[in-house]
Amino acid sequence: MTAGDLQLLDYVHVLSAILWTGADLFMGFVLGPVLRRIDPGSRMRVQSHLLPRTLFFFPVMAGTTTTAGWYLAQALGFLRPASPLFWWMVAALVVVTFLTLQGLGVLLPTNLRIYGMMLSPQPDIERIRRTMSRYLYLVAFQGLLQLGIVFIMAHLVMG
Repeated sequence: MTAGDLQLLDYVHVLSAILWTGADLFMGFVLGPVLRRIDPGSRMRVQSHLLPRTLFFFPVMAGTTTTAGWYLAQALGFLRPASPLFWWMVAALVVVTFLTLQGLGVLLPTNLRIYGMMLSPQPDIERIRRTMSRYLYLVAFQGLLQLGIVFIMAHLVMG
């Protein structure tokens, strides 16, 4: 396979990774602290518009990034144990596994639960507030994991 054959795959991987990582970092380190400090009514209005979009956006970006990254690493031979970058790929796989498990196993169900609570005729504001408080800390941890993957990817690019 030539480098030209991989150009589109590389573009898709990098662009989706930028969108996923940038949004994750923005949510964890910018929007999260802001939401914790505004009144519950305003927070619920923001979250009621934000949650449906993130339910679609994050799984799609995560899936696109990791799938393109896997095929790219495979095509470049980084997944072979003889590759000098093999252990960096293992590290990337470990971080992406944590991101995926936390994202699909904790954050997505929590998003769905919160959104369902918001749609109820009599939303329990205090319960939503407590759930969102824990949720925002998980989003910040997700951001730290994203910084870890950025570090690993920068090393892979610099080789």
